[in-house]
Order: sequence, then C-alpha cells, then structure tokens
Amino acid sequence: MSLVKTSARIFQPPRSAMQSGRAKTHEWVLVFTPAVRPRLDPLTGWIGSADTTKQLRLTFPSREAAVAYAQGQGIAYEVEEPARARPIKPKVYADNFRTNRPDNWTH
Repeated sequence: MSLVKTSARIFQPPRSAMQSGRAKTHEWVLVFTPAVRPRLDPLTGWIGSADTTKQLRLTFPSREAAVAYAQGQGIAYEVEEPARARPIKPKVYADNFRTNRPDNWTH
C-alpha cells in the first residue's frame, strides 16, 4: 500500500446567501484536497472514491490554530485570505416615517 501525501486548504468560509449576518464566518476551516480521482462504479453507475479525507472539515477559532495543526500533523497546506467584509449599515424601520427626510417620499 502506497502512502499518499495529503494537502489541505485553510480558509474562512463566506457567509451564506440565505443569511444577512456574519454568523459562523469568524472561524477558520481546514479541508483536505482529494488525493485520488473519483471513479465510476461499473455496477451501480455511482461516482465514488476510496479517499475518506474529503469527508473531513475541521474548524478552528483562528488562522494560527489551523496552521499549527497542519504543521503539527505534517500536512502541506495553502492559506486563502478572506475577502474584505463590507460594513453593515444599520437600518431602522422608524426612519421610513421621519418628517425630516432628505428626499420626498410618498406612500
């Protein structure tokens, strides 16, 4: 049996399109890259692989913790820097009914 050198990707997940906040986007994730190509099973026609590391998704509180884990386990890794987050503009429902609005607005 041959030993396959594993590699991983460390990144901060982007926020979901279904959420407006930034929950669960402050943690760092380590995901292993596939070591072997998926193959087609001739009997069922399903695509499968003997590589079980693609099922792993490790989360860490900081980038340094994820890098330290990869280095401690001897895993080659690549760090993806997160995209710059846009600031959240607070909105208040009562502002829709202010009398001193800068622009004209009618119902």
